[in-house]
Amino acid sequence: MIFETVVVGPMQVNCYILAFEQDSAALIIDPGDQCRKIREVLDRHKLKPGLVINTHGHYDHIGCDDKFGVPVYIHAKDAALLKDPGLNLSSMFSLGYSVKNKIIEVKDSQKLTLNGITLKVLHTPGHTPGGISLLLEKPENKIVFTGDTLFLRGIGRSDLAGGSQEQLLGSIKEKLLNLSDDTLVYPGHGPSSTIGEERKNNPFLA
Repeated sequence: MIFETVVVGPMQVNCYILAFEQDSAALIIDPGDQCRKIREVLDRHKLKPGLVINTHGHYDHIGCDDKFGVPVYIHAKDAALLKDPGLNLSSMFSLGYSVKNKIIEVKDSQKLTLNGITLKVLHTPGHTPGGISLLLEKPENKIVFTGDTLFLRGIGRSDLAGGSQEQLLGSIKEKLLNLSDDTLVYPGHGPSSTIGEERKNNPFLA
């Protein structure tokens, strides 16, 4: 499996690129900025864009959604953010970004499959109403992409529109902490961790 992390934009978003093998289609998770940097990874592995998945609808995670000419997958409760600069926060930066590509709404427990890669959608609201985490099931398991829900010894903000810390903590405990301790956590910002590390040492989860 090809798996690369590309750190993009002023908010240092982790964009993840997954593909089963070279010369195949890739899943692109949270292409928030610096399309050229993402393209360089695709070209190096001879990959073509297959689909884009947004863990949530904030601008720093969606800013390059339109650059790959493929459908954009997002939870139904965050779909409106892709079209509304006020909700996706791009208006704060005087950008007014709205996604033009086809948007496909996903739901909890849905499986997204592309050329040997399977991701299971875990609805983990709290940072936004439609925030999701993505559990890799094939070709490997014990990897989860948590967006802005769970970080290394931290959790996502809940003070933005539609956020709720109570809901966020509930999402983490119900959907993420029931994974095995050796499950690798790849967040939307910052370094990776494991579920065991966060269970033991995350001060927000005590």
